[in-house]
Amino acid sequence: MAYHLCSSPSSLGRDRRYLHNSVSFLQKPTVRSFGNLFFQPNSLSLRSRISPRIAQVSLQDPIPQETQNLDASNPPDSQAPGRKTKSYIWVNPRSPRASKLRQHSYDARYASLVKTAESLDSCEATEEDVSQVLRCLGDRILEQDAVIVLNNMSNPETALLAFGFLRKRLKPSREVILYNVTLKVFRKSRDFDRAEKLFDEMLETEVKPDNVTFSTIISCARVCSMPNKAVEWFEKMPEFGCRPDDVTYSAMIDAYGRAGNVDMALSLYDRARTEKWRIDPVTFSTLIRIYGMSGNFDGCLNVYEEMKALGVKPNLVIYNTLLDSMGRAKRPWQVKNIYKEMTNNGLQPNWGTYAALIRAYGRARYGEDALIVYREIKERGLELSVVLYNTLLAMCADVGCTEEAAEIFEDMKSSGNCMPDSWTFSSMITIYSCSGKVSEAEAMLNAMLEAGFEPNIFVLTSLIQCYGKANRTDDVVKTFDRLMELEITPDDRFCGCMLNVMTQTPKEELGKLIDCIDKANPKLGNVVKLLLEEQNEEGTLRKEASELLDSVSVDVKKAYCNCLIDLCVNLDMLEKACELFDLGLTLEVYTDIQSKLPTQWSLYLKSLSLGAALTALHIWMNDLSKAVESGEELPAVLGINTGHGKHKYSDKGLASVFESHLKELNAPFHEAPDKIGWFLTTKVAATSWLESRSSPELIAA
Repeated sequence: MAYHLCSSPSSLGRDRRYLHNSVSFLQKPTVRSFGNLFFQPNSLSLRSRISPRIAQVSLQDPIPQETQNLDASNPPDSQAPGRKTKSYIWVNPRSPRASKLRQHSYDARYASLVKTAESLDSCEATEEDVSQVLRCLGDRILEQDAVIVLNNMSNPETALLAFGFLRKRLKPSREVILYNVTLKVFRKSRDFDRAEKLFDEMLETEVKPDNVTFSTIISCARVCSMPNKAVEWFEKMPEFGCRPDDVTYSAMIDAYGRAGNVDMALSLYDRARTEKWRIDPVTFSTLIRIYGMSGNFDGCLNVYEEMKALGVKPNLVIYNTLLDSMGRAKRPWQVKNIYKEMTNNGLQPNWGTYAALIRAYGRARYGEDALIVYREIKERGLELSVVLYNTLLAMCADVGCTEEAAEIFEDMKSSGNCMPDSWTFSSMITIYSCSGKVSEAEAMLNAMLEAGFEPNIFVLTSLIQCYGKANRTDDVVKTFDRLMELEITPDDRFCGCMLNVMTQTPKEELGKLIDCIDKANPKLGNVVKLLLEEQNEEGTLRKEASELLDSVSVDVKKAYCNCLIDLCVNLDMLEKACELFDLGLTLEVYTDIQSKLPTQWSLYLKSLSLGAALTALHIWMNDLSKAVESGEELPAVLGINTGHGKHKYSDKGLASVFESHLKELNAPFHEAPDKIGWFLTTKVAATSWLESRSSPELIAA
């Protein structure tokens, strides 16, 4: 609700509504046309009914920009019920008399006060200069004139001096109004320290703060990005007998959320929905971020839908926050839908939008979509940050986009605004290493050293993988020695990489790597030695391997188990491979490997390495043979699922290898034309083939 400032000196004393409810923030009157002028006779005084309009101070002002709501004022000639209609005379706007009338209108007075405020903003912040400017107001300064001057100021230093000058000259009916408009100046200039000091002065002079005082200080804290301060001042209100209104409560959802008090923010939001408070877009954005940070991504979408249902139009900040949340949720399909809706609503993406899209597509490994966004950024002439360049390069490393990565890297170097850091070089070395491009990986390592960065464990892990693929065992050992020289402690992933290199190394060179693995992880070294020994005490290998798998992190257990089995298969130690695979099943390293339905028995291999998959196939076929021998009825269909993909840096997938292997075994499994990655056979064909096997086949890689 907004109120008028009457120009009469006594009006502030009469209008108690204004004194108790004014939010003291004035709007400039609209510029009127003087095409036709009507004046009441004998009305050439400042008591004109044309008065400036006052808008409410609202915590709903968007952050960081403020907006003010214009009040629909009554027209100047509106009459109160029961009053006599006043007569008007027409005055020619071109006559000298019209010019005099304009000079005496309150519009002219208001414009003069605004100019005074501008002069105060630009003058020196000294009492003498400020006093000189304010002397133009005359000896009889009206209270509403003082409010208008302060309200239109933006310089916090001169505003404080002007406030002191006006406060001494005036005896306002309510001093709190002058304090409130001065606080608004501090909010406009984002000077929270002065706002707090002025509040302390209020208390010292025994001026009681009101709701507007607190709402202005709280909104000042918000625009200053100080949510903890907003919470602090909100919680002070009851001490001074002030009760927050719905607008203040709604704003505190945002403040509590930004301050990290999620429970309070969500509690207020629940209350807001029940009591139908008006919530601004900034608060909705904070709610979406809160739900996103807590991992409740469906909650993000619910807030978004509730906001639209309430008629609040999403702005770019809300869309960017929602895109970022869906990116962290790894829901690229929803990212696409939200982005499409945003552009359909006429909003143009900004740098924050593109950053959210790149992060979302990068996490989800949507390489093509991420590269489209990258090229659109370049077309629009926007600059990427080091973090976004690194996100793109990491995504390229994940999906095997070698050429695209080289293009992005060169663009980064030539951008002029950001240079490659250690993570940049690490991603590039990983890309070249996985592609088997040894010379390129080594050149990138040299560039990294020249840039002043020491290789970290990720770089050295990638180089070992690169040298292992190229069968350069001596270089693997040198890289390991470099790790030791840099006093970097080998982690589980590094040791797993060393183990993977062993599966690609000729038998006669394995001894060089065993010493390295033994230094890096003695438990792993012990298990590898037991594998290479032809004879072991019964149960020793299983016991040692079990202790090893219990000691490593969950995310590498399957990789360790796969590599150990691959090594056994390469060395033609099928019995040890089966023992390790059984251990993997027992420890639930491998799960959901097979299923038995009434109509189909299936073997699932797509999560296994080649050696582990061949071992699982061997065990499964032996189990089928035992079932046939015991007279157990087989289902109508038997199937093997290898998956339809291939490794990102390999030309062959598990399906293509298995197709040739099944042919070697003369097994009746054939790739299903309508089910990619599936090899199927019938009960009759499988039974006939199993019965024809005189003894279990030994499977070699």
